[in-house]
Amino acid sequence: MTEDKKSLNFIEHIIEEDLKNGMDPKDLRFRFPPEPNGYLHIGHTKAIGISFGLGLKYDAPVNLRFDDTNPAKEEQEYVDAIKEDITWLGYQWDQECYSSDYFQQLYDWTVQLIKEGKAYVDSQSAEAIAEQKGTTTEPGTNSPHRDRSVEENLDLFQRMKDGEFDEGEHVVRAKIDMADPNMLMRDPLMYRILKKSHHRTGDTWCIYPMYDWTHGESDYIENISHSLCSLEFKPHRKLYDWFLDQVYSTEIRPKQREFARLNLSYTIMSKRKLLKLVEEGVVSGWDDPRMPTISALRRRGYTPGSIRKFVETVGVAKRENVIDVSLLEFCVREDLNKTAPRVMAVLDPVKLVITNYPKGEEEWLDAENNPEDEAAGSRKVPFSGELYIEREDFKEEAGRKFFRLTLGKEVRLKNAYIIKGESVFKDANGNITEIHCTYDPKSKSGSGTEESKRNVKGTLHWVSVANAVPAEVRIYDRLFNDEAPDGHKDKDFMEFLNPDSLKVIIGYLEPSLKEVEPLDQFQFQRLGYFNVDMDSNPESLVFNKTVGLRDTWAKVKPTSAPQNTSKPQQSKQVEVSAIEEIKRAGKKYTNLPDQKREVLKIKIKEAAKNVTVEELEPLYNTAVKKAGTRIATMISLGVILDNKKQEPNQLAKDFIAKAVEDNNELLKAEATTLKDRYKL
Repeated sequence: MTEDKKSLNFIEHIIEEDLKNGMDPKDLRFRFPPEPNGYLHIGHTKAIGISFGLGLKYDAPVNLRFDDTNPAKEEQEYVDAIKEDITWLGYQWDQECYSSDYFQQLYDWTVQLIKEGKAYVDSQSAEAIAEQKGTTTEPGTNSPHRDRSVEENLDLFQRMKDGEFDEGEHVVRAKIDMADPNMLMRDPLMYRILKKSHHRTGDTWCIYPMYDWTHGESDYIENISHSLCSLEFKPHRKLYDWFLDQVYSTEIRPKQREFARLNLSYTIMSKRKLLKLVEEGVVSGWDDPRMPTISALRRRGYTPGSIRKFVETVGVAKRENVIDVSLLEFCVREDLNKTAPRVMAVLDPVKLVITNYPKGEEEWLDAENNPEDEAAGSRKVPFSGELYIEREDFKEEAGRKFFRLTLGKEVRLKNAYIIKGESVFKDANGNITEIHCTYDPKSKSGSGTEESKRNVKGTLHWVSVANAVPAEVRIYDRLFNDEAPDGHKDKDFMEFLNPDSLKVIIGYLEPSLKEVEPLDQFQFQRLGYFNVDMDSNPESLVFNKTVGLRDTWAKVKPTSAPQNTSKPQQSKQVEVSAIEEIKRAGKKYTNLPDQKREVLKIKIKEAAKNVTVEELEPLYNTAVKKAGTRIATMISLGVILDNKKQEPNQLAKDFIAKAVEDNNELLKAEATTLKDRYKL
């Protein structure tokens, strides 16, 4: 099997088989069919990515079709939002279609089915019809109206269309088999009366086709070759095919296939439940940055590239599973790391006074915009004798592992000088109001002096008090504090709302941020990634926290609810060191399928950010048979060297050279990448 074949997912295998069996590649056409009854959320991105991704792979058109058959819940607002979201993600559809475009054709086909004795008008209540359905072990019973004459059925159907009857008086059902083991085949509904105005057709229709009748026929009308949907529609496939059998002639016949939908931890995907959050004021709207909607993710600062990478990493599967939301956060963190300009902001300020800095003086220092992008250049930031630093960056007394500012010890101010803590001033309650320090005038960053090259372990960000720009900063966290908020049968998902999902504070920013535009993205150094909110304006800046620099939920996760105690408890996971995470990942790396291996590789890279070369070196001598550990070590080595801007030392070079000659293809590939990168 070639490498290309290995990388195919099961849907691509189906398409390849169809092409092999004679299907013309020009006949390939896909579609994404949202119902415009709410905003798209992160779960929809998988279906979007699959359909549009296949379009790109096979150079085939993709239709955007709105399944707008329920005017009671659908609105033009949702249509516009869906189009905006798909465009923002970077996809372009071929035809913009609506199921409502086919209402007349669906009606005509239904008339034909009635004439052929394959559909009838049922005048029972919804409750009576449900009772007659039977169970999974018992057949259903026929409706007393099942054998109405063709003439009576046609008359009633016409009068339904003309608006003579009230909602619920009559429905149209397909006449299939009330004993079919698939309960969806037991005379399913095709039409119901809904006296609601439609967002496109107005009051032209008062009868509307059901989803199962509309969906496959719309695919057929549009010449869709492969109709892809999530697993819950697998039982519907038999009905999908039965309906197609009734109208199919010689055109392209759509093929329905199902994939596992995207489920995300700490998240709900139900539109009904998301609507409840909006209607009850738990969130400010569909685009509240705590929501899982695409518009909310965009407002929070997520990038199209990060979402597409997330969908690609998750892959296409046949079995339902839950993806850890930390993978999505990792993808946006990785994407923003490459593109987001670095700036300085202080969110919990305490004043720092440099007592030996010339009073009243100010200088403008060079600051690198993005170490990941040389083309990003640099900017000037003002420096003075009075600064703001983060309150948590100072302790009067601290242990050996505290590498920030304390009395009697030195730290470096980012892009500036080395300072030494001297004394503090406190208010009547004992809170520190000012920290006094001294600086070494010869230690200026980048000056090339011996003093500037002194090795101090801590580096702090700061903002000059005189030039600080105040801004509202919205610190967002996960909306729910339970991994499966809607997965408890005996509890309402609202019980698991995180009371700390939003904190609004006033922070102080460097002056380069005065001229920002909504949705501009930045890394607040040492704090995380932030973007400019839509509420922001030049007189009142507002920033949203997109994601932290590292996963803070990995170490401590709240329990879903307190148990037998008056105080909420937290359950602490056993904290595992980063190097131990790499070792554990290595043990199972070679035993996983490609898709899961890619997810594990991302986790290895994340752990490697917190590991030094010295910690990694003992793993260079791992036994040959433990290929997985050596692969994880090689991946980690690449991350460390890249992040530290280092060249491999001799030990690393020997490790790479040996791996290039190894029999394990995965290890050889990782080693060859490093060999080529560093021209070894």
